Amino acid sequence: MTARVLVVDDIPANVKLLEAKLGAEYFEVVTAGSGPEALSVIEAEKPDIVLLDVMMPGMDGFEVCRRIKSNPASAHVPVVMVTALDQVSDRVQGLEAGADDFLTKPVNDVALFARVRSLVRLKTMVDELRLRQATGETMGLVEGSENILTEQPGRGRILIVEDRDQSAQRIAETLGRDHDVEIVPQTTEAAVRAKGGDYDLVIASLSLDRQDGLRFCATLRSLEPTRQTPILAIVDEGDVKRLVRALDIGVTDYLMRPVERSELVARVQTQLRRKRYSDRLRHSLQLSLEMAITDQLTGLFNRRYMSRHLNTLIANANAMGKPVSFLILDIDFFKQVNDTYGHDVGDEVLREFANRISANVRGIDLACRYGGEEFVVVMPDTDLNFAYMVAERLRQAVADAPFRISADPGQLPVTISVGVTASEGSGDTADALLKRADQALYRAKRDGRNRVVADAA
Repeated sequence: MTARVLVVDDIPANVKLLEAKLGAEYFEVVTAGSGPEALSVIEAEKPDIVLLDVMMPGMDGFEVCRRIKSNPASAHVPVVMVTALDQVSDRVQGLEAGADDFLTKPVNDVALFARVRSLVRLKTMVDELRLRQATGETMGLVEGSENILTEQPGRGRILIVEDRDQSAQRIAETLGRDHDVEIVPQTTEAAVRAKGGDYDLVIASLSLDRQDGLRFCATLRSLEPTRQTPILAIVDEGDVKRLVRALDIGVTDYLMRPVERSELVARVQTQLRRKRYSDRLRHSLQLSLEMAITDQLTGLFNRRYMSRHLNTLIANANAMGKPVSFLILDIDFFKQVNDTYGHDVGDEVLREFANRISANVRGIDLACRYGGEEFVVVMPDTDLNFAYMVAERLRQAVADAPFRISADPGQLPVTISVGVTASEGSGDTADALLKRADQALYRAKRDGRNRVVADAA
């Protein structure tokens, strides 16, 4: 995976060395020699990741990182601090400033490249979600998503997979005050728990006794319920080979033994913040998809979705030699409801009618608001006789019980007219089906309303 990498260091020799190493791995490299220049380059070049020195004159790396993460336009860009500082307090300060990792020189090249690729993969996923979020905002389907990457993520559910009892208890004690923590020493049980537990983070040891921690992490990445769950791996110091494999598998972050409490807390907070952000983007995407295909008044599918779905259903039915039936339902004298009681009551009638449709059709049937007071039900694998029976049941369900309304007298008798048709073999089309059903509906209205008429063909 290639990416655009911004290298920030005030020492030209360090910049040239990293530029050469990254270029050999087919990364595109841009550079900056100071904090202010780095911020300008980020705005202009939109890098996929930033490798940031800490000790620079004027604006140091900690301040640069804080500014990157406080800007909604760049907060999602991963930042890796690469520095000669080697104290735990320095690492924690960098992580608390928003850095995604803190690597001490001399850095193992293989580990560095694996970490860069890992973070770029995560950013690519977030970029796709952010792009869809922006599209939803442009279409007015969802509201803008504020920058929550700098907010405290709140309480999280954390699963610890560690068979060293003392180590597991120490981690649980460190995190237990602020989070809900569970310890599971066996990977088989942990995989089952993780699949159904809706955890916000899994902390997994890669040096389990007679168990394969890497295989456990790979299992989490292969299961749909845990595919997006962050994994914080615990690696023995110096075990670069296992660390690189873990990052390639999809581990999100890591800690070296012995685990420092303050660094553990900082890395957990970072992972929980990122998960909250991704979850919110996914929720916005789901909401925008639902709004794009759903009628907002009734909650049924809209005409656009029906049109696309009907073509697919008929094509599949033709291929399998099975019928598709089609109902058009129209509320009788609906204009009088609006004229007499107002559009608010008209909306109440439409919502209740949609509820009665939903209560009287099958789960496989497609109920849609076609427009105004017209509704459609598409019934796969259904012949004309059965569709007629369903239409008659729907007509009775509407006519037999008045609709409750907010205006006097508190209830309103409503009737509907229904046109029914069914597909007629491999040469039939969606347009022909719609036309025949509409003609049947016209006959139902012409013959007195409050009735079901099937297509004569």
